[in-house]
Amino acid sequence: MDLDPRRLAVLATVARTGGILAAAEALRVTPSAVSQQVSRLEREAGVALVVRGGRRIELTAAGVELAAHGQRIAEEVASAGQALSALTGAVTGTVTVVGFPTAIAAVIAPAILAVRAAHPAVTVRVLDVPEASGLAQLRAGTADLVLLEHDAGEHLSAPRGLHDVPLLDDPYLLVTPAGHTLPRGARQRAALDLPWVAGPPGSATRSVLERLCQTEDVRPLIAHEALEFPAVLALVGAGLGVALVPRLALPAPAGLRAAGLRVLDLPGLGARQVVARHRTSRGEPSPAVRVVLGALTTASETMDGGGRRAGGDGTPAPAVESSRRTRSS
Repeated sequence: MDLDPRRLAVLATVARTGGILAAAEALRVTPSAVSQQVSRLEREAGVALVVRGGRRIELTAAGVELAAHGQRIAEEVASAGQALSALTGAVTGTVTVVGFPTAIAAVIAPAILAVRAAHPAVTVRVLDVPEASGLAQLRAGTADLVLLEHDAGEHLSAPRGLHDVPLLDDPYLLVTPAGHTLPRGARQRAALDLPWVAGPPGSATRSVLERLCQTEDVRPLIAHEALEFPAVLALVGAGLGVALVPRLALPAPAGLRAAGLRVLDLPGLGARQVVARHRTSRGEPSPAVRVVLGALTTASETMDGGGRRAGGDGTPAPAVESSRRTRSS
């Protein structure tokens, strides 16, 4: 029996992703090519390895066994690549990064420019897809890094086999219509009694609003729900409510004035933490993924206190009214 190790690795990918189509996407080949490799491996093994039918594929007992060997082979190859990169200093490969709009603009795009300059053989591909889809692609191997956001006070941990790298804490601010006033000394409590433009249930901003309301023992009046911050800001600018918005999602002062918005920095709002999640195994993260992680970390560290890149396009930070005695960094 002569088993091709490359076909074993393909079978391992089918097992990990759960289907021919997903495996083809992970391997960046056609579904037909994956099917052919699996069929040839079955002929080499002399036994059925998969049960075909439906979108997902079930492996036979023999298929499970060979897929496990294929996974170990893939890890050995990845480990060999890491060792070679360490010796030669040459890093190559394509890294797929899943992000959301504000992170793409503030962190991912500058990081890509840095990677291009320092490691021209590394290609970064960006996807803007829903979080659930991004995490599914990370588990399937079709994405290498996923940028996630959550309330910084939640202290979430990554599932087994995955690791989170904290990038930055982006403070939340209260955004109101420009002509709206709140009593000094009780702005947060007064704001909670107003109509809100909130994120949908489960979103980071919705979790913060619920936390604040629980602290003050009030029930929020949610007049509108919107996930994307441009839509949130448009509704607030139209005078339809107030909202919590992270600093990175705010336009410059001229944009705030044009949109009819006022920004308040109140104590207790907290921040959203942005993290980069990747797989961990003997061969992961790969040298290319490590390069991109480093660039993302550096881009995050060079964000100034106003939520905009230091030395970037020169756009000033949004004008923020503060109710804090001491501003946190």
